[in-house]
Amino acid sequence: MEDTIFMKIIRREIPAEIVYEDADTIAFLDVKPTAPGHTLVVPKKPVQNIFDADDETLAAVMRTVRKISPAVRDAVGAHGVHINSNHGEAAGQIVFHLHFHIIPRHSRDEFRFWPQNDYLKGDAATIAEKIRIGIK
Repeated sequence: MEDTIFMKIIRREIPAEIVYEDADTIAFLDVKPTAPGHTLVVPKKPVQNIFDADDETLAAVMRTVRKISPAVRDAVGAHGVHINSNHGEAAGQIVFHLHFHIIPRHSRDEFRFWPQNDYLKGDAATIAEKIRIGIK
């Protein structure tokens, strides 16, 4: 975890357009933006993803996401933002350091949501029960 690109940005070993920083988090522009203003919010603590993030680290990251989202939106004249985070390789996580994307959106046409499906009869109740049992 100490050698992720995000840790190198935190340690100032590689350059980044840092837009915000506090004791626990750092936010910087994505070098391959989905849209102008695409910003990443990262905890300074090396945490791989939501599965091993402690409550304090996750809360700090979300406070920063909430704090800077309006500034990201307004800086590029967007009408909203898409906030996204991928957790695990199967979910598309590429950098294994917890991070949230703030992506400015000007219209819904810029972003196509994933397809929606229906559950087979009884599957929703079965899956919901397994989730309830698994919550610790």
